[in-house]
This record gives sequence, structure tokens and C-alpha cells, in this order.
Amino acid sequence: MRVVGLTGSIGMGKSTAAARFRARGIAVFDADAEVHRLYAGPLAEEIEKAFPGSLTNGAVDRAKLTEHLIAAPHRFKELEAIVHPRVHEAERKFLQAEYNHGSELAVLEVPLFLEAGRDEHVDAIIVVTASREVQRARVLARAGMTDEKFETVVARQLSEAEKQIRADFVVDTSGSVENCNSQIDVVITKLPALSATAYEQFWRD
Repeated sequence: MRVVGLTGSIGMGKSTAAARFRARGIAVFDADAEVHRLYAGPLAEEIEKAFPGSLTNGAVDRAKLTEHLIAAPHRFKELEAIVHPRVHEAERKFLQAEYNHGSELAVLEVPLFLEAGRDEHVDAIIVVTASREVQRARVLARAGMTDEKFETVVARQLSEAEKQIRADFVVDTSGSVENCNSQIDVVITKLPALSATAYEQFWRD
């Protein structure tokens, strides 16, 4: 089974690309969705201890947590130390389930995949990108997003040039959804030619 990493900076179109993989019958693990699940309960108390005042109705309130992180960006590492091990375990369970189902391909959609130095954990890396103008417009259209929050997030991410150097495939989502889908379809046709060693090396128990 080939393991593919789908990544890209905020507002670059990861969800659109992931939706195309799913439409083609390929399973996708959504790291952001797993974080939301963890914030809703499993990690809420632990995060509250580290970042007091971060909860609303027993769940992590992302807006409140973001206020902590904007005030003290160095504490991102502390948050990651709490969250990432749980996300990685969920990734492992997902991939093992796909392997046991006989899947030939599975996708990990992870925003900070390259920043975490996880290149070797997958057989191929797909980076989604868009123009800076398109990226900014998409992000600032989100509820509760501000220029300050946007810049805080971008500051933690690799440059587009660096990401594209490390990518096996680059998908530009600046255009229409149909155009993005066509690019993903081309990538899917090329993936079978790649080696499939990551699962055995990094994910099998």
C-alpha cells in the first residue's frame, strides 16, 4: 500500500484536493478533523491545564486558544507536544485499517507535514498551492479570522518555494475546482509507479 502525504499552507486548498481523492474512492485521513475531535473532549482538560481559560462548555475554544498562542508564539511547541502524539496514533490506526482492507493507496491530509520533518513517513508528498492573493482572500473570508491570526499561522509554515522543492507533486488550486480535480486525477495516474515502502517501515506494528 502506498501512503501519500497531502499538505499545504493555510488556505491553499487541501480540503478541495482531499475531496477529489475521496470522490475517486481513496481514503483520506483528515488531521484537522482529528484535532477537532480531540479538542471536543479527549484532550480538553489537559489543554486547559496548560492554557487556562481555553475551554467553552467543556471543549477547547480555538479562538481562545489562539489568543494564548498569538501572545506567546513559542508555546506552539507545548501545544504540539500534547496534541501530535494523539494525532499520530490516529494516523497509524487509519493506515493499518486501510492496509487490512486491501487498499492500494491511502492519503494523510496534514497541514504541517513538512514542517514536522515527516517526509520519510510517506511514499509521496503532494503540496497544494495558490497565489498569495487567493490564499489571503480565502483565509480572511473565514469566520473569526484576522490579519494578525493569518500572519501568525503563516509565520510557522515553510515558504512555498521550500515546500515545492520537497514535493513530489504540486497542485495549483488558484483556478476552478474542476481544474484542481483534473490535476489530482493526473497525480493519481502517476502514483502506482512509485515505490511502496513507507507503510512497512513506519506504520506497521
